[in-house]
Amino acid sequence: MHLYDFIVSYDISDTKRLVKIAKLMEKCAIRIQKSVFLLKASNEELSNLVANITEIINENSDDVRIYKVNIQKSLHLAMATDLQ
Repeated sequence: MHLYDFIVSYDISDTKRLVKIAKLMEKCAIRIQKSVFLLKASNEELSNLVANITEIINENSDDVRIYKVNIQKSLHLAMATDLQ
């Protein structure tokens, strides 16, 4: 099983749906910003995640975007550190 890197970002208009999406993403990905996550997943895992997201969101008012990225070829200008 080959794993790929994805950036998942979302803009959810309803607080209840927003919390559900955030909790779902926190289970499988690393939070980069408030509504941006880094996900490492196989194509099958990504398909399952998309199906779960689709069940939660309102396609007319919410926006979820998933971008496949190559972390090794990405440009990192700085890295934040959690000091807690």
